[in-house]
Amino acid sequence: MNGLELLEKYSKTAIVVKQWFLEKMLESLKDETLPKTFKEYVRQQEIDNDKIGKLIDGNPRTLFDVLDEHKVYIQIDVHYNGGKILFGSTINNINKETEQLYILRNDAEKSVIEEAFEILNKKL
Repeated sequence: MNGLELLEKYSKTAIVVKQWFLEKMLESLKDETLPKTFKEYVRQQEIDNDKIGKLIDGNPRTLFDVLDEHKVYIQIDVHYNGGKILFGSTINNINKETEQLYILRNDAEKSVIEEAFEILNKKL
C-alpha cells in the first residue's frame, strides 16, 4: 500500500502525521525576520495527502520519529545470510512468525509502515 492509500485508510494517523510534518516545516522557518502572523498562517494551511504520501513513499524512515512519539517503535533488523546482508523489521519489539527479508533497507522500512499506521490509528 502506498503512502496516499495509508493516509486515506488510517484517517486518525493521517492527522497526526500531517501535523507532525507541518511542525517540522515550521521549525525550518526559525528565521527571526519572519513575522509571527506568517508562521501562524502556515500552521493553518492544509497539507494535502498526496504531498505527504509522496514523502512517505520516498523515505518512510522520516515517519519513525513521529511514530516513536506515540510509542510505536520500528526496528530494522540486519540479517547475514551466506555473505549477503538482508533487512527485516520488527514493530514494538515483536518478531513476526515469518519475517520477510529484503535486499534493500528501504523495502524493509516500507513493509512495516502499514502495520505501524494501523497500530497508531487504534491508539488514537
